[in-house]
Amino acid sequence: MTQRAILAMEDGSVFEGTAFGAAGECSGEVVFNTSMTGYQEVLTDPSYRGQIVAMTYPLIGNYGVNAADAESKGLWLSGFIVRELSRITSNFRSEKDLDTYLRENGVMGIEGIDTREITKKLRTKGALRGVISTEETNHATLVKQAKNSPSLEGRNLVREVTAGEVFSWTQGLDGTSDVVEEKYNIVMMDAGAKYGIMRCLRSLGAKVTVVPFDTPAKEIAAMNPDGIMLSNGPGDPEPVTEVIQTVRELMFNPPAGKVIPMFGICLGQQMIGLALGGKTYKLKFGHHGGNQPVKDLRTGQVAITVQNHGFCVDMDSLPADDVQVTHINLNDNTLEGFEHKKFPVFCVQYHPEASPGPHDARYLFKRFASLMDEYRKTKL
Repeated sequence: MTQRAILAMEDGSVFEGTAFGAAGECSGEVVFNTSMTGYQEVLTDPSYRGQIVAMTYPLIGNYGVNAADAESKGLWLSGFIVRELSRITSNFRSEKDLDTYLRENGVMGIEGIDTREITKKLRTKGALRGVISTEETNHATLVKQAKNSPSLEGRNLVREVTAGEVFSWTQGLDGTSDVVEEKYNIVMMDAGAKYGIMRCLRSLGAKVTVVPFDTPAKEIAAMNPDGIMLSNGPGDPEPVTEVIQTVRELMFNPPAGKVIPMFGICLGQQMIGLALGGKTYKLKFGHHGGNQPVKDLRTGQVAITVQNHGFCVDMDSLPADDVQVTHINLNDNTLEGFEHKKFPVFCVQYHPEASPGPHDARYLFKRFASLMDEYRKTKL
């Protein structure tokens, strides 16, 4: 038995469709994702906290879901929009269908609406706040609710997705927990980290310790790490003052006496940029999907990358004497990567771990390993 659902956005747009997943009402910033596959990884990516995600690929759910493809311990987005939900799952790895998965996790979905029109609208007007409801039927009321829903700007959403306590990660890229030679000791600051990043770190031959986002610099240094990973995460970076302060202290007043190698991904890049005195700004509709072209300015090589962010570091705000821009987005020339000229610190705005998507950028983890090798020599 089908149930009616309505999507309303702050610009007055209203779309009527069919509900799936959980019933009720949800609100969030509506964004579109251009990936053709990987909907489960999208659903479990903590970076989507506070957002309603519309998939541009028209048929979603055809291969079901399974525990192995999850990128975190739960679902973090507010709602899910698809053109057509597949009721048939055809994959030997499938454990349940998408409708059941969303319903079990309390996430609302809406199908049977024009996702192409939604995408064109967001590209023209920018990301819009929206509401999905199976309860309220009055269009004007829902549009008003969308207008009154909270913006992502100024909110510290990292608090809602970070690890509650310190834990060790042992799973490698092959999905097993086989013992590897723990050549490196890496501490990851969890601002909403994807499991894929941890798997890539483990594949380097690392002991990986994950700590909450507000762990002080002295506690991190006391773990004697060879490297520090700054993870991805949701929303506006500026309110996440705890991480900014910790990164600043690790660079300019290092408790270990010297700067520990740091690698920032997505929100991690924004944290490093803000710690260096730079500024961030909100992109018009963000970068969400697995087909973003990024150019390495040092080699001229172009990589197709996975991205998920709505904010960006203003490259002109970074201190030119200390920072070298290394990567730019070829779609809009926004900043995609930079490194510090004096410290063993570098970062990228995209996701080199993919999960899912192209693996063009996984070489960056080897670069992180090289920095840790140099650092380890000075520790001996």
